[in-house]
Amino acid sequence: MLLAVDVGNTNAKFALFEGDKLVARWRIATDDRRTADEYAVWLHQLLRMEGHERSDVTDVIIATVVPRALHNLQLLASKYFGVEPLIAGRGSVGWGIQLKVDEPHAVGADRAVNAIAAQALVPGKDKLVISFGTATTYDHIGPDGSYRGGIIAPGVNLSLEALVAAAAKLPRIAIEAPATDTVIGRTTESQMLIGIYWGYVAMVEGLSARMKAEIGAPMTVIATGGLAGLFQEHSHLFDIVDTDLTLNGLARLYAQRTAAA
Repeated sequence: MLLAVDVGNTNAKFALFEGDKLVARWRIATDDRRTADEYAVWLHQLLRMEGHERSDVTDVIIATVVPRALHNLQLLASKYFGVEPLIAGRGSVGWGIQLKVDEPHAVGADRAVNAIAAQALVPGKDKLVISFGTATTYDHIGPDGSYRGGIIAPGVNLSLEALVAAAAKLPRIAIEAPATDTVIGRTTESQMLIGIYWGYVAMVEGLSARMKAEIGAPMTVIATGGLAGLFQEHSHLFDIVDTDLTLNGLARLYAQRTAAA
């Protein structure tokens, strides 16, 4: 079985694949100081809870946007699973897609992997992948699967944290869909929630519309990331919601690499 690891700035996601089927997934806060031994203890317990053993893992693929976390994840694979992990985007594990941007080396691993997964979902058409994570990213994927650039905006949680940190009297609030569609709040908390939630809905609407107009062709909008579900009820925003897009992209990248070997 394949263990796919996607390390973002906020969370590290681990998924177990049997062929192209995702059979289990786990999430842990990203900490570049976490050792291979700590990962192993945590992961071994979760594998057992899902009815799997450490020996079931025969291959490992890793994508990370946190370079300092990579060494201990490589050590986890070699020491506890007895395999040399594939590192997405490095060496023989190239992306297998064109990165049609001015600085291809600077494209985040998660965005390239999302492009691979998006192309598998909607081949032959332009795609817009919106990923709700530490940052909210908007990526244009061409009909041929090439990555053609995009937008980086502050993430939902990041924006809220910055607001609370800079304004002494504002309280911390949980991010959720407001109870009503009103945009006139009558308490401090409701006004903050409206600003964050409906503000992000408006940003998605506005940036999506501008990108579609610039491309000049129909685009399939795919939402992913931990907070994608928060906006899922606004069905006009997205055509597809796939919170496992990056993990599925890693599994496809692994399959492509092994087929070419």
